[in-house]
Amino acid sequence: MSTKLEQHYQKVIDEKDLEQLRDVLVSKDSELANRFRALFNLKCVAEAWEKDPEDANKAVKYIAETFVDDSELLKHEVAYVLGQTKNMTSCPILRTVMLDAAQQPMVRHEAAEALGALGDLESLDDLKKVQENDPHPAVQQTAELAIGRINWAHSAKAQEEQLQESLYASIDPAPPLAQDKDYKIAELQKLLVDQEKPMFERYRAMFRLRDIGTTDAVSALATGFDNEPSALFKHEIAYVFGQMGNPAAVPRLVSVLAKMEEAPMVRHEAAEALGAIATPDVVPVLKGYLNDPVDVVRESAIVALDMYAYENSNELEYAPPTAN
Repeated sequence: MSTKLEQHYQKVIDEKDLEQLRDVLVSKDSELANRFRALFNLKCVAEAWEKDPEDANKAVKYIAETFVDDSELLKHEVAYVLGQTKNMTSCPILRTVMLDAAQQPMVRHEAAEALGALGDLESLDDLKKVQENDPHPAVQQTAELAIGRINWAHSAKAQEEQLQESLYASIDPAPPLAQDKDYKIAELQKLLVDQEKPMFERYRAMFRLRDIGTTDAVSALATGFDNEPSALFKHEIAYVFGQMGNPAAVPRLVSVLAKMEEAPMVRHEAAEALGAIATPDVVPVLKGYLNDPVDVVRESAIVALDMYAYENSNELEYAPPTAN
């Protein structure tokens, strides 16, 4: 989920106590948009673990209750949120989800990524098992990335490298390439699309391009969709486009969303990115997916239209769109 979407869902829900937020989050009768609002408001409490550990840990517990839900999209966002809190009480929960073969691969991938975001050394053994043995490529590759990020975070390099101050609040799956070298966009693009390079290095190039933020950087990032076998990698390109919010990315995202043969995790991320960019031309496109046969894509279109409506409305409360 893009940082822009996250900020939206943190600020539009009425004031509620933790139990009320939990009730909205876990209720299948709640509108999907309201469940997202409850989730990201609980995140605000969960990440305040230094100030109020009791409430923070209670918020983690309430968020984790959603892992029994049917919605792949919601559970994937729940794992993402736990990884962004810096609250280490999330780690045992995320390890359990990552190793649970009954969970959808997209949820298990996000749990692995969250462990990397938390920099949890105790998770390395389980991550290595997943990298070596998991039957799903996206989960395997995410474990590889998480191992790379954890090892980097606990290395001297993490202290020594000069990283660009990010415009984004997210903890990313890999840090951008350091500013020690003045990379040209063409150099970063070459590394981005080099399938012989480790995924961690390719991601570092991706996030350096994101932080450059120009239209030329968008064009370079868009080549990451071409001839790329990794659904994980392509979904991250779409995520980055949502963060950047540059309308130049819209045509490629529309094209990716339209590919019915594309992996659901890629199409879902393209839909959410379009909602985050929120230009008028995305509305009819997203409405066309409110009845998509893939649940996670259909739900992402609902969330994306909810975001668009907020970005383009002067009113704080409005009814989220629903499929016909």
